[in-house]
Amino acid sequence: MKTHELMEKIISLSKRRGFIYPGSEIYGGLAGSYDFGPLGSMLKKNIKDSWWRFFVENRTDMYGLDSAIILSPSVWQASGHAAGFVDPLVEDLKTNKRYRADHILEDLNFDIKGKTVEEMSQIIKDHGVKSPEGNPLGEVRTFNMMLETQLGAVQDAKSKTFLRPETAQGIFVNFKNIVDTFSPKVPFGVGQIGKAFRNEIAPKDFIFRGREFEQMEIEYFIREEDWEKEFMYWKDEMLEWMGTIGLDMNHVHELEVSAEDRAHYSKRTIDFEFDYPFGRKELYGLAYRGSYDLSKHMEGSGEKLQILDQEKNEWFTPHVIEPSFGVERTLLALLVSAYREEEIDGEVRTYLALHPNIAPIKIAVSPLLRNKPELVEKAKEVFGVLKREFGNVSWDDNGNIGKRYRRQDEIGTPFCLVIDFDSLEKGDVTVRDRNTTHQERVSIDSLIPYFKEKFSL
Repeated sequence: MKTHELMEKIISLSKRRGFIYPGSEIYGGLAGSYDFGPLGSMLKKNIKDSWWRFFVENRTDMYGLDSAIILSPSVWQASGHAAGFVDPLVEDLKTNKRYRADHILEDLNFDIKGKTVEEMSQIIKDHGVKSPEGNPLGEVRTFNMMLETQLGAVQDAKSKTFLRPETAQGIFVNFKNIVDTFSPKVPFGVGQIGKAFRNEIAPKDFIFRGREFEQMEIEYFIREEDWEKEFMYWKDEMLEWMGTIGLDMNHVHELEVSAEDRAHYSKRTIDFEFDYPFGRKELYGLAYRGSYDLSKHMEGSGEKLQILDQEKNEWFTPHVIEPSFGVERTLLALLVSAYREEEIDGEVRTYLALHPNIAPIKIAVSPLLRNKPELVEKAKEVFGVLKREFGNVSWDDNGNIGKRYRRQDEIGTPFCLVIDFDSLEKGDVTVRDRNTTHQERVSIDSLIPYFKEKFSL
């Protein structure tokens, strides 16, 4: 299957089956905006729950946080975002449409890593690069990506602030609170899941690049001398979690970010890239941020953001390892990893081979016939037991069994369970495996341990 065809099929399935809808669709849509439907919201929740368990709940050195979306403007001044959180913008001189200059040049296979806006302007001039509409382009300029907003009734310079472009700064400004409240010992980390916003010039590639998105981030506070050891440890942790949620690890690649491309305060950064249908793009990031953020906020706030070394009886500023994950990019990578097509008896069967612990629906329960009260009653009894135990269990009596199987396959349900007339006599049911389509009889009394074993694989 060609890559562009795969992307079109994933987008179509996402809309048709209630994973992802275009934002504000009945009003013509809004660029870079998407709504997550019943199945998409469940899939997002499962991704976030898995991340939270793995990186926060199951550890003794991690603290959770849910910081505000709107922070004091001083936070963004101190962190450098107000002055330096920029993208290169270029304008079509005929239509006045604006584009990301780096995206235009990258699509034409120009190497623009580390290039300044002046150098990108020169490339456009030297090579006669045109806009997507074929028109001349102007000079490349910097464009601050933070979304502005106003606080209070009076709109003036003092009321201007921003929607956060990342969740990390909320962790840094709460560093003192967590230290004062819990007295953690270094190393320790703070994990957070939350919304972030960027005024993208040209959102594109479905949900990969939007103006509103969710991040799952950790700031792990360490001693400077331990940074290399801790960096490698967190690299391995990230790779392990990717495998547990079902990403196709053959599509995951590590990119060592060069000195000229990484942040000036970082000694090492790795981008985990994924082979999306539209190209190899950044999925996650792992950065060693040094003591830059805490030092900047100490300067800006006048507060001591340090920890007392009990043995040496001296204060020190911890350094930071930052593993950063995008929820939407994870979800899209999972759909790409899980999408399958196969031909059975001359018909194409489409299914999502999602891991049972990530799939929106774990089990679908059906009576063989919806017009037989005895089958429906027994099926509802079994459904209630499984629903209480596993949560994400659905009832499906719409259409014949074949249509139910195809529908559940498309949304990634790992197991379909059917109550038939033998179930009434023998106390067992038919369980169908999504990936293999294999069916087996399982006693009703053993369904809970049966599925627990399946979900643990």
